[in-house]
Amino acid sequence: MADTGAVPAIDLNADLGEHDVFTTGDLALLDLVTSASLACGFHAGNRAVMRRAAEECLARGVAIGAHVSYRDRSGFGRTPLDVTAEQLAVDVVEQWESLAAEVAAAGGTVSYVKPHGALYHRIASDPIVASAVVGALAPYCTVLVGPPGGPAAGSFRPGGLRFVAEGFCDRGYDADGLLVPRHHDGALVIDSSAVGERARSLAVDRGVVSIDGRWVSLEVETLCIHGDGPDADHHARAVRESLRLAGVSVRAFAAAPTQPTS
Repeated sequence: MADTGAVPAIDLNADLGEHDVFTTGDLALLDLVTSASLACGFHAGNRAVMRRAAEECLARGVAIGAHVSYRDRSGFGRTPLDVTAEQLAVDVVEQWESLAAEVAAAGGTVSYVKPHGALYHRIASDPIVASAVVGALAPYCTVLVGPPGGPAAGSFRPGGLRFVAEGFCDRGYDADGLLVPRHHDGALVIDSSAVGERARSLAVDRGVVSIDGRWVSLEVETLCIHGDGPDADHHARAVRESLRLAGVSVRAFAAAPTQPTS
């Protein structure tokens, strides 16, 4: 098992803005997280939600990320699509620009990009897709959030670009360190105390126990809570308390935006 010495700090992020209106659930999470990955319209959300979410992030000093996806609103971005690398590059830039415009109008900037759903998993295994996403977004963004290891991590580091490895507090892992598919048993961690313990394990022990009982080492810099879950705010509170008791502080990995002046 990995070294059990506590790390000094870790980021806590949530995927937000994934409804047609900005919800009270999103607002509750923003009081608990240090980074927010905002839907850019392709899998969920819209320009009005982006603007409102950006304003609320700015008011709290929460770092803002672009949660880019396949163009798949009907499947919530969880359906792998057969699109060319060239079209995918155009799509992720369009999403970045949409969010960046709304964040700029609110007085801030986008600090990082994090692919969503099927695209997130695809960049972990497909070098062509990873290269298309990285190549398209590198002129706009210097920080990419994704799963530990894989082609996305390797392709983003050259040229001074930063890759931030992510761990999930509310998802199960298999023995290879991959997320268990959502339709399989053990995919979701639904008990808030277990979510909090998973966060502590990732931050302090540098890994998790897989669904078959084996230890999986995972070096991560940010922890994710899925904002679309019914108990997301309860999970986030459990995570914050578990990390506090373990002596781990919570702070953003990217520069937080400045609150706009009136």
